[in-house]
Amino acid sequence: MTVINPSSISGITSITMPSGDGNVLTIHTNDGTERFRIDSSGNVKVGSACTISQDGDVFFTGVTTATTFTGAHSGSGANLTSLPAAQLTGTLPAISGANLTGIAATDNVRTGILDVAGVSTFRNTMNVGAAVTISESGIEASGIGITCANINGGAIGGRRNLIINGAMEVAQRGTSSTGTTYGLDRMKQEHSGTDEAPTYAQVDVSSGTTPYTEGFRKALKITNGNQTSGAGSSDYVYWWTVLEAQNVAKSGWNYTSASSFITISFWIKSSVAQNFYGFLQTADGTSQSLAYETGSLTADTWTKIVKTIPGNSNLQFDNDANAGLYWAPARAFDGTDRTASMSLDTWATYSGSSRTPDATSTWYTTNDATLEITGLQMEVGPQATAFEHRSFGEELALCQRYFYMHAFGSGVASPDSSPMGVATQYSITSFFGPIQYPVRMRAHPSFYKSLGTDRLLFFASASSQGFDDVASQDFGVNSSIVNYYDSLNSSAAAGWVQLENTYTSSYVGFDAEL
Repeated sequence: MTVINPSSISGITSITMPSGDGNVLTIHTNDGTERFRIDSSGNVKVGSACTISQDGDVFFTGVTTATTFTGAHSGSGANLTSLPAAQLTGTLPAISGANLTGIAATDNVRTGILDVAGVSTFRNTMNVGAAVTISESGIEASGIGITCANINGGAIGGRRNLIINGAMEVAQRGTSSTGTTYGLDRMKQEHSGTDEAPTYAQVDVSSGTTPYTEGFRKALKITNGNQTSGAGSSDYVYWWTVLEAQNVAKSGWNYTSASSFITISFWIKSSVAQNFYGFLQTADGTSQSLAYETGSLTADTWTKIVKTIPGNSNLQFDNDANAGLYWAPARAFDGTDRTASMSLDTWATYSGSSRTPDATSTWYTTNDATLEITGLQMEVGPQATAFEHRSFGEELALCQRYFYMHAFGSGVASPDSSPMGVATQYSITSFFGPIQYPVRMRAHPSFYKSLGTDRLLFFASASSQGFDDVASQDFGVNSSIVNYYDSLNSSAAAGWVQLENTYTSSYVGFDAEL
């Protein structure tokens, strides 16, 4: 080895290692410690902590301090270990953490705790102990249970769906009608200006379809008549359901706040491919309305519609049993006398001449076109949850607050129910009897009946006689006293009354609809 030991060297432009010295150049301080080395491969080593290879790689051992990095940076962090948190500052680019191991404890990453601010995304499945699994399909938990403050911003338990008979199961008045009246329970039929009235009917949902696979078995179907004169400006066809004001007022919806929501959802199928408009209208205070659209439907294909409805400072719902909110999920047709240019999904003062935007008349001018709907749900919160299926008995009882069919022939519903009740003589031509409703009705009802000559039978003293009619003596909300009369003449002190079974279309009911 050749040793050069001057205090200063200058003017040297080239140094060549002699043979036999290992072809290595080293520089030492005067205490004999090697500080710099160039080996035979061209690698440069500074002390024991830094090596610069001839292909441009730099290797550091210990703490590395840099003021600025410029240009593009790339490379693997496979060997980046034992990195103290205090030495890594600033914003890091998005990287994969697949091989990120050995992270030292910090305020945000500690044993048993991961503290992440803002929106965090975890790929695939995350396990919390042995009892909870969180995946993209939901949360599975075993053990004692789950504690939470609310579901969808609303109550955890109890009834979520504000709509009664949303699955179209209950049809006390019958399963088909062409009138402008209530058909299926809680569903009010409306049409005007038609050349041939549409038919509103309860129909089966076909098996194998969605919504059938979600538990729906019935739907409301409108079949258009033949509108030979075309779409008139005052023509319309639709139906709607009406909610009591107190049910909305006490639902938990902060309806005067634009940041509080209800969500409506339903299934719809049209035989004609087109867009339909739906409509909400309040009844209390200054009436407000909101229109929305289904979007263009594919013909003969079930589509689920979901709309989130904000509150508004102008909305008012009184705490009473009167009409509060009207909902027409999808109006089959509205003529131009009832439509106008407007913003969708926004509350505005109601106007009878601007219920919805101008609608296409394709469905209305197609003879025998059909429109089917089921699964109506209205719930508090910004998300649509799974439909709240209720038992038939529970749904029927909810409907009977508004309408109760007491006696009816087989032409109205099957099986029939002909008994009317006991009757006590007031005079030989007039007998009184009580009728108890199954539930308390919304208000004092009125009769809903179809009778005629000898449609009623009075039984007493081992004989019977036909008579024609029944009238109200006193209507209450829990029961009524009725007057059996009209061609009835009996000296019996008491008896009982029923419908004549041969008249299958006869019925007597009590109506307290909104």
